[in-house]
Amino acid sequence: MAVHSSALVSQTGNNPFLRFVAALSTLAGWCSAGMIVAAIVITCQMIIVRFVLNGSTVWQTEAVVYLVIAATLVGLPYVQRLRGHVNVDLVPLALSRRPRFFMALLTLALSIAIVTVMLFYGYEYWHYAWSRGWKSDTVWGVPLWIPYLSIPVGFGLLLLQLVADLVALLLGYDMPFGQEDR
Repeated sequence: MAVHSSALVSQTGNNPFLRFVAALSTLAGWCSAGMIVAAIVITCQMIIVRFVLNGSTVWQTEAVVYLVIAATLVGLPYVQRLRGHVNVDLVPLALSRRPRFFMALLTLALSIAIVTVMLFYGYEYWHYAWSRGWKSDTVWGVPLWIPYLSIPVGFGLLLLQLVADLVALLLGYDMPFGQEDR
């Protein structure tokens, strides 16, 4: 028998900020899914060109790699919203209400700190590629700022979702680790 848990998806209540971030994370999830579909279509096209038509492919492999990486990064906030990231809930299950709340605060604060660092360096890396006109060393020669843009966008949206999760926890919309008080 399936039991519905508040851990299944982040709770927003009627808070406009939480609802906006949830909508943004959902949009990022749809964009991520679209990139995966595009990568699959391009892979199928590449197979047809190479093995059926006996032609050469120039851009397909590189495009698929960039799309899959971008889909992973841009999909981060959606997975966080759905509570789909890997976690171990043995310790939170063993804790009572108050320690579980403080553990959730600590976990979110550390996650926010780590993602902030990733966002900073991801933005810096993207900016180098953009300002210096970096291009890939392939025949296609794609400007690298385009695929690298997924780094600050993905981590920026993940940071926003983590802040929304913290706000939801502090305002009581969400339970620590999605678990009811015992």
